[in-house]
Amino acid sequence: CPRARRMHQSLPPYEVLPAEVSMEELPRSTTVMIEEPPRPPRDHLVWSFFTTLYCNFCCLGLLAFIFSVKVLGDYSGALSYGSTAKCLNIAALVINIIIVVIVVTVIAVIVTSTIKSEQHSQYGRDPFSGLT
Repeated sequence: CPRARRMHQSLPPYEVLPAEVSMEELPRSTTVMIEEPPRPPRDHLVWSFFTTLYCNFCCLGLLAFIFSVKVLGDYSGALSYGSTAKCLNIAALVINIIIVVIVVTVIAVIVTSTIKSEQHSQYGRDPFSGLT
């Protein structure tokens, strides 16, 4: 147990009292060790909620939201579920950014080809072909 090792290392070495010294003559002291409670793990609940609403590719946002809600409870489980929710949110975000880039590119290519074909049909030939 890491806590027991840390406490054992922080204790001073044991010294045997000489026979002529009695315990009643020694000063009494009490040591109180207060340990800070660990910070609660991040649940990424708000991020998961917005991923569910806006970036729900293959239900990754919904899964992230479910794992974010499961954080309530034990600390080690909360760390695991929070990490899983974060990974699912990142995956959903990256996939949706790629989809948006692909859609914008396809639309730009379609619009460009439509404009070129309209110019070609309007003039009967490419207007820029004779310019040099």
